[in-house]
Amino acid sequence: MLKDKLVLITGASSGIGRACAEAFAREGCPLILTARRRDRLEALAATLQTETHLVALDVRDREAVEAALASLPSRWSVPDVLINNAGLSRGLEPIHEGDPEDWQEMIDTNVKGLLWLTRAILPGMVERDSGHVINIGSISGHQVYPGGGVYCATKYAVRALTEGLRLDLLGTRVRVSSVDPGLVHTDFSLVRFHGDQQRADPVYQKFPPLQARDVAECVLFCASRPPHVAIADLVVMPQDQASVSATYQRGV
Repeated sequence: MLKDKLVLITGASSGIGRACAEAFAREGCPLILTARRRDRLEALAATLQTETHLVALDVRDREAVEAALASLPSRWSVPDVLINNAGLSRGLEPIHEGDPEDWQEMIDTNVKGLLWLTRAILPGMVERDSGHVINIGSISGHQVYPGGGVYCATKYAVRALTEGLRLDLLGTRVRVSSVDPGLVHTDFSLVRFHGDQQRADPVYQKFPPLQARDVAECVLFCASRPPHVAIADLVVMPQDQASVSATYQRGV
C-alpha cells in the first residue's frame, strides 16, 4: 500500500526521524530527508535501499524552508506523506529560572518549524486531494511535569495544531495524525542537558524505554491504513510508564 509513496521526513539524521527513514525505505518509499547536517543525511542515505533526495535545512528558518521546498524537482515537489519530526527539548529548570534562549529554540523548532513545513507542503496535497501529515508529538502534549513547562507547552501546541489541521481539512482526502511517545532512548536527553552525558544516561536506566524504531513502526502504521481510516492520535509508552511522571523503577 505504501510502495512508491513519496515521504518527506524532517529531523531525519538521527533518532525517530532516522528510524522512520529506515522503516519507510523498507516499504519501498522514495524519501525526501531533511536535517541541518548534510553529512549525516548522506551517511544515512548510503544505507537505505531506496531513492532519496537530501535537503540540508534548519526548520526554524522560514525563508530557507520556503526556498528549499519551492526548488524541489517536480517529481519530488508534493510528498504523499509529511512527517513533522524535527524537535527538541532544552533545560529542565522551573520557568522562573529558565533560559530564554532555550525557550526560543524549542518554540522556533517544535512549533514554528512544524508550521513552516506544513504551510509549504500542504497546499499541494489539498490541490491534489490526497496526502497525509503525521506530526510527532509527545505524552508531554497531554500532561505537564516539573521543569518541563515550556517544552510541554510546545507539544501542547503541536497537539492543538494537529486538531486544527484536521478541522481545516475536513472534506478533503488529506489525513492528519499525531504519534505521541513517552520515554524514547534517543539523543533527546543529551540535547536537553546540552551534551552532559552524565545527566542524560540515567534517564534511560530506570526501566526499558521505547526505542526509536518502536515509534517509527507506529508512524508506519498510521500511514499504511486504508484511505477511509484516519488515526487521529496514537499514544505509545514503555510498559513501565503509566503517565508522564508515573513510572516503575524496574532497572534494565
